[in-house]
Amino acid sequence: MALPSTPTASKAVIDREAYPDARGHFGEFGGMYVPETLMTPLQDLTDAYLEAKEDPAFREELDMYLREFAGRPTTLYFADRLTEALGGAQIYFKREDLLHTGAHKINNALGQALLAKRMGKQRIIAETGAGQHGIATASICAKLGLECVIYMGAEDMRRQALNVYRMRLCGAEVRGVEAGQKTLKEAVNEAMRDWVTHVRHTHYILGSALGCHPFPMMVRDFHRVIGEETRQQILEKAGRLPDEMIACVGGGSNAIGLFFEFLEEPDIRLIGVEAGGRGIRQGEHAARFAGGKIGVLQGCKTWILQTGDGQIELTHSVSAGLDYAAIGPEHAFYEQMGRIEYAYATDEEALDAFQTLSRVEGIIPALETSHGVAHTIVRAKALSPDKVVVCNLSGRGDKDVAEARRVLESMETDSA
Repeated sequence: MALPSTPTASKAVIDREAYPDARGHFGEFGGMYVPETLMTPLQDLTDAYLEAKEDPAFREELDMYLREFAGRPTTLYFADRLTEALGGAQIYFKREDLLHTGAHKINNALGQALLAKRMGKQRIIAETGAGQHGIATASICAKLGLECVIYMGAEDMRRQALNVYRMRLCGAEVRGVEAGQKTLKEAVNEAMRDWVTHVRHTHYILGSALGCHPFPMMVRDFHRVIGEETRQQILEKAGRLPDEMIACVGGGSNAIGLFFEFLEEPDIRLIGVEAGGRGIRQGEHAARFAGGKIGVLQGCKTWILQTGDGQIELTHSVSAGLDYAAIGPEHAFYEQMGRIEYAYATDEEALDAFQTLSRVEGIIPALETSHGVAHTIVRAKALSPDKVVVCNLSGRGDKDVAEARRVLESMETDSA
């Protein structure tokens, strides 16, 4: 895991509400790098969101669904046995895994589906990697009576067969993507093609805090509830704010949802954990800050894994949800400012954490989430018992049990 052991949190005063600007930029990152045919629909979407955001009736309806359908608020859980076993900092988990459909993704799917309905759109499309955004979208579309099409890479469909069936059970059409690596990037490509063709009656519920404006802003705002609840809960449980906060980062929705509330607290160390895969070698990982460059992909300027001539590199992660070549532009901005630090966990480290949390606390985390858990274990060991660490437990691991078993048994066979 590549990260200094001493805190480097920025002391700069950060106005978190100032970003993005009116054109969707977080400093030099973000923007709207899209075909001309999408500029007007994106502006219409921006206007509709900004109007809805200020409408008390929209907020009230969203809050009702978050409570009654999704199951908010989620608990902040003190992992006493893991804390005792490691002998270091006190570890708390924000239990987004307890939400309906099994992950934080329902927060954003709910918000965007209600916005689409407000705009008169009756058809919803989405991309998914690990399937958690897909099942969240399929679930709320069933509830609201909306047509639903989910794009998913064929390799991810193999890895996440349970979630594929769950989506179809909720009435969604799941379209497999056979192009390229058959993973998340290709699913986003196909969803974008669909949206360009059917934009007049279709809304694209992008599943992470990436892509073109206004998606990073909307997704962040719909997930802010994670950090808002955490602030109140940690003050009640620990009587103080945490010393460090940790979350896994693919596109970055669960992480920015946790971190956003604390960006203006310079003494709190914020750490995002990317997928180190089999190691930081070309095509073997998905750690953008460890091996990437600044470029443009799928609508925005950000950090991307790409070759010297701008071709997108192959990526790898044991977790389908982190297996993506770009990171959300807001993360790129705060990394550049030095406010959020980024580490990575390898497949092996994530699988170790997957097993450790299951055995010690009886909680089976998603493989994506296991990357954050892995780094939480490292940091907790390095800190004294009077310190407090909060990790976002962004999803549960039911969907990953079969794949984890396959990979672990393969590793055992290889080492025999």
